[in-house]
Amino acid sequence: AGAFVLERSFVWPMLRTIPNNTHASLMRRFGWDVVGDMLTVNGRKISKEQVKSITLDGIMTVVSEFEYPRNGKLELTRYLFPSSAKAAFCEKYVLRNTGQMAISVEIPEAQSELKTHPAQGVDGAYIARASVRGVEGSSVAPGQNIVSYADYQAYKNTGTAISITIEQELNERRYLIALLRGNLILETPDPTINTMFAFAKIRASESIYKTKGGYMHGPGGESYYAAIWANDQAEYVNPFFPFLGYSIGNQSALNTYRHFARFVNDAYKPIPSSIVAEGTDIWNGAGDRGDDAMIAYGAARYAMAKGDKQEALELWPLIEWCLEYCHRNLNEEGVVVSDSDELEVRFPAWKANLCT
Repeated sequence: AGAFVLERSFVWPMLRTIPNNTHASLMRRFGWDVVGDMLTVNGRKISKEQVKSITLDGIMTVVSEFEYPRNGKLELTRYLFPSSAKAAFCEKYVLRNTGQMAISVEIPEAQSELKTHPAQGVDGAYIARASVRGVEGSSVAPGQNIVSYADYQAYKNTGTAISITIEQELNERRYLIALLRGNLILETPDPTINTMFAFAKIRASESIYKTKGGYMHGPGGESYYAAIWANDQAEYVNPFFPFLGYSIGNQSALNTYRHFARFVNDAYKPIPSSIVAEGTDIWNGAGDRGDDAMIAYGAARYAMAKGDKQEALELWPLIEWCLEYCHRNLNEEGVVVSDSDELEVRFPAWKANLCT
């Protein structure tokens, strides 16, 4: 009781699996316990962990205490975070001797690789790799500490592992979080709402992937990556990015509208609900959800918020086409007809729906 238990669930959106559909990102879970399985103090595994604090602010920081024979005490701080620009997850471990006697600490160098079946990947086999940078037997005096690192990554069988410098990655992560926290600050009398908004900025901004179809924002949730939707991206998050002032967010927004503009047609058939698999395929399993109304609204809001004339001129034909589509599909009561709405018949839908 009181110990920190960590299972890592990883998704690599650009390592596509078969069938290459909405959910075709390589996913694996790692339960490797660097502390419990690999760290030894004075030749023994440490136990009796008591977590003292867990902080989540874009980086998860876990502070724990351990006790061992002869009144020995240790403090362990874990820093857990994704790389800001690489397909990797990073961990930093700082072990501090808070006891009265010097201790001997050992952490072995370790590496584990999993090779997927080549028939399951669009590009053949993939390699998921976990690495621990060990610490040779070292004497740690009272008040001193020792540092170890681990990283987790995956790549094509034809590629090579990424070179990861954890301290650099930690600094880059801190810079990104500070940038997002410092822009567009919501201040209300309710600190819970303020905190929720601050986390929403991080969540929205880091869910962007540089695919072969350009920057694509995805809802995530271990299901939705390297793809875009008329509601989640075109209507909701894209108009937010100009207010946040996040360059990559703005690039992903413009890229979203460019992808949907590929499906403008003279027959005024509806634009698909989602463009998936890095822009190479579509999903329209719920029919017309009112997607053209969503795109028109979102693209117009984005163009006005961004204030870039060239982008607005580029987006205007898409906006105009989507509005014309809506006008052509009004029923007698003046409501745009659709097959469903964005709830995709999770709730009842009929021939015209207002929840778009």
